[in-house]
Amino acid sequence: MSLLNAIITELDRGLRAITTSAASTENLAWLQQEDEKSLDKQFSIALMRVNHVGEVCAQALYYGQSAVTKDLTIKEFLLNSAKEEKDHLLWCKQRINELGGRVSYLNFFWYVISFGFGVAAGCAGDKWGLGFVQTTELQVEQHLKSHLLKLPKEDKRSRVILDRMVLDEVGHAYKAQELGAKEVPKFLQNLMQKTAKVMTSVAYWV
Repeated sequence: MSLLNAIITELDRGLRAITTSAASTENLAWLQQEDEKSLDKQFSIALMRVNHVGEVCAQALYYGQSAVTKDLTIKEFLLNSAKEEKDHLLWCKQRINELGGRVSYLNFFWYVISFGFGVAAGCAGDKWGLGFVQTTELQVEQHLKSHLLKLPKEDKRSRVILDRMVLDEVGHAYKAQELGAKEVPKFLQNLMQKTAKVMTSVAYWV
């Protein structure tokens, strides 16, 4: 398969993932029930919409890199991670639906931009691509933890989802390190943080 065909295939796979209404590969029975009468639903919806966008971007990054890597071990890691991120995406979407909200109107835009970042990171070399994954996941971990502090205390279902997501994101970061990730330069780490800040600020409202 040519590089262009591989990129098109992974782009199509990812776009299908973010538009599907299929169930998660893992049952959500572990989520707690709650009394939502006093819950600030609009605030929870906004936070979970941001988290949903984060998972859209994560899907894109993984599929983008998997399209250009020739290392089968790394490709397997990227695709397995993307599968877990799809679960996160579906959990967030289901929770938003439960609260009566909507996902971001810009998901297609977020996906295409992030897919491009993933391709670029992969083209820089597998070790740098893995470093990009590691840095991204560690930043996502901090972002999710900040949302855990902000969520209304009554919103137990969203909290359990985010707790589980944190564990998976940290696992992805450690796996990338095991596979030989190179540390991303500080100026790029700062740029990634600023880019994520813009994305989350827009996604909160749109």
